[in-house]
Amino acid sequence: MASGSVESQSLALDQLPAALLATIMTKLDISSICSMAVTCRTFNSCASHILSFLPNFHILEISPSMGLMKPLLPPNPYLKSLKLDCGQLNDSSVELLLRPSLQELCLHNCSDFSGKLLSEIGSRCKDIRSLYLGSVAEKRGRAILISDLEELLGGCTQLEELYLMFDLSLFLRHNFARVWALASEKLTSLEIGYISSVMVTELLSPNVGPHLYPNQIQPSILPGIQKLLLAVDYITDTMVSTISKGLTLLTHLELRDAPLIEPRVTFDLTNSGLQQINQHGRLKHLSLIRSQEFLSTYFKRVNDLGILLMADNCANMESICLGGFCRVTDTGFKTLLHSCSSLYKLKVCHGSQLTDLVFHDIAATSLSLTHVSFRWCNLLTNHAIRSLVCNTGLKVLDLRGCKNLGDEALPAISSLRELKMLQLDNSDITDAGMAYLRHGIISSLISLSVRGCKKLTDKCISVLFEGSSKLELQELDLSNLPNLSDNGVLALAKSQVPISELRLRQCPLIGDTSVMALASMQVDDDRGHGSNLRLLDLYNCGGITQLSFRWLKKPYFPRLRWLGVMGSLNRDIVDALARNRPYLHVACNGEELGTDPWNNIDGSYMHDYEELDELEQWLQEGEWESDDEEMEDAEEAEDVIHETLNSGTSGFFPDLNLKTNVNATLCLQLLVFFYIESVDIARAF
Repeated sequence: MASGSVESQSLALDQLPAALLATIMTKLDISSICSMAVTCRTFNSCASHILSFLPNFHILEISPSMGLMKPLLPPNPYLKSLKLDCGQLNDSSVELLLRPSLQELCLHNCSDFSGKLLSEIGSRCKDIRSLYLGSVAEKRGRAILISDLEELLGGCTQLEELYLMFDLSLFLRHNFARVWALASEKLTSLEIGYISSVMVTELLSPNVGPHLYPNQIQPSILPGIQKLLLAVDYITDTMVSTISKGLTLLTHLELRDAPLIEPRVTFDLTNSGLQQINQHGRLKHLSLIRSQEFLSTYFKRVNDLGILLMADNCANMESICLGGFCRVTDTGFKTLLHSCSSLYKLKVCHGSQLTDLVFHDIAATSLSLTHVSFRWCNLLTNHAIRSLVCNTGLKVLDLRGCKNLGDEALPAISSLRELKMLQLDNSDITDAGMAYLRHGIISSLISLSVRGCKKLTDKCISVLFEGSSKLELQELDLSNLPNLSDNGVLALAKSQVPISELRLRQCPLIGDTSVMALASMQVDDDRGHGSNLRLLDLYNCGGITQLSFRWLKKPYFPRLRWLGVMGSLNRDIVDALARNRPYLHVACNGEELGTDPWNNIDGSYMHDYEELDELEQWLQEGEWESDDEEMEDAEEAEDVIHETLNSGTSGFFPDLNLKTNVNATLCLQLLVFFYIESVDIARAF
């Protein structure tokens, strides 16, 4: 559509009722509202107005500064839900963020806040139902006092869901249980980022009350909890038994530990502890994971007998995740498959004695598995996969680290027409085997990982994608492929697959040509170069030089939020890029991108595949037409943002001239649709 045509149609919108425009725009998210606001003056004025009564405000893709947040969050007595990445905010933002009307509050990356955040929530947000706080006071010099937690729990009397994703083990133990006694009686879901097992045991143990007779037991704290997720130092028999006995309504239990030293018998899980699980018979979801984060250690005191004892109480279980049970054999795992007739999710990590025999008669069971994960189960072979695919409704199949899997497994996998996520890391597959995926499931896959499959070459890209159309693939991991070169990435760019997350780390033959190809890649001619990529991991790619950083500037990769590179390549250029694109997270130390270490207790199977927002495009609109080849200083970039925010006199949003803009076209079509629909409804009455 020509720009003049768009402008003439947008001018006609002045004649539509303002209330109708406002009603339509309130159904959009913040990013879409900002995108609409730059298309015409009518939308600009309407967007400025609706911010004062919008019920939901969610920005998690970027970390806005205090200066950007002030005009976006005017006084609003109707604001019910606020979700924000607080990476650039601190205690000075408390008054702006915390509103009495809030019922849901989700604040990520609160490392620069102190414990004041907790106490202020308790005093200002009395009506809050769901609260998520991530990484509070993690920066040096910040602290959380037990009194801050006390004010939070005592003040939020309507709280139903609480997620404290930071270290609670720093609190004094003798006051900890007393403070939690103040928690809302309506609290049904609790997740804690880190806490010691001893504190959990003391918190949930019924004690003799101070004003009760010796034979009277004080009711358990948090009796209404139905969902409990904890990361602890050690998973122990005592803790598991206390949880199982004290929380009578529990339906969802996830426990994860990461021992620093090999646990002693009194600080470990044994067969006896497993027998205590699900004493009240309500448990539907169970996850017990021993992480290898600090030490290669396992649940060495649990064997098949423990699984058999647990299975007696788990007939109604729907989801089971077990990690680090190195002494459990086929007998134990087979018992679970045959005992839990309602099971739809099964995950086993580091099952060193799990073999194909577990699955040879799985077709005889009534199971309808949809999520299956066997990470680092090295004894599994192609025969196991051929038996497993009798569950034709599988949506997630995670086989990372199963080194004995090869091309023979791929024809069976290709028969799973509903499969959305497939992970084959470190397997023995080849380019020829990948052809089975193309003819079977490539059109339905959303996520594919072949990291560390050493036999794959450039040919696997053309085998997978050449001639394919209407693909839904959004995440692709090609990391640690020694034979993948720029030619493979060129073939990927040519295929125009709408990938939003691409990982190429540890590929020695990937270089500047790949970056240029991805920067020039167009999935949709109207959405800009490289527009779909939100995450790009190039860490330790052998051919990346300073030239690549010219293509990592705007206007290329306009939606990029995560970038992995080698910091030693040229630290000054890396730092300049980070300053030039303040909403881009640049990782230089080899860390995995896009993952939250506190929020991965069960190694989540699926991600939320939401359409990427265009908020940053609006915030930094002035940078798009720059032809300067040198990086701008961070302060200049900040000035551009503030100029954009303050420009225009008719409303908060900047007054921009309409150009050929697909957003304008889409917005107009949306308005026409809703307008016609509202007229039809009015006539019906």
